[in-house]
Amino acid sequence: MAAVPGELPHMRMIALFACGSLLIRGAGCTINDLFDGDIDKKVERTKSRPLGSGIWCSDPYTRTVFLGVFSLLLVFSYPLIKRFTFWPQAYLGLIFNWGICWTLVYETIYAHQDKEDDLKVGVKSTALRLKSFLTAWPYYPFLAAASAQLAWQISTVDLSDRVDCNKKFVSN
Repeated sequence: MAAVPGELPHMRMIALFACGSLLIRGAGCTINDLFDGDIDKKVERTKSRPLGSGIWCSDPYTRTVFLGVFSLLLVFSYPLIKRFTFWPQAYLGLIFNWGICWTLVYETIYAHQDKEDDLKVGVKSTALRLKSFLTAWPYYPFLAAASAQLAWQISTVDLSDRVDCNKKFVSN
């Protein structure tokens, strides 16, 4: 997806996407652990993690400052990205919503590990809501609709027509 059709992607693009993915995933895991330290203490699989066991950053004030600084870096970096790369929209996509459907699938599968503990501690998850991922019938029609929308946009957009480009953007 990071290449001109019929050509291999540039190594620089692969490196940029890989770095972005690693940074965002790592940041997401860290933020999740910061917020869920009190829950992780009660979940068998996570109770020995540093935050779950109270080893690091157990003070809510420290967590708040850390999260604030980190989120500001992302917010302030986006306008600068277009000065260094032709891919500011890719950066924004990575920050905000890269692969929402894909994430929903693998995170729901992951959440099935903790269903019993989630019920005990009173937290919600898609694993609890959907009961069984394989019988989550709403997912498939919505995935098909999202795929159809994307296919329609790609196949019908006139990239030289500003009005059509805006129409396709607004249709999202």
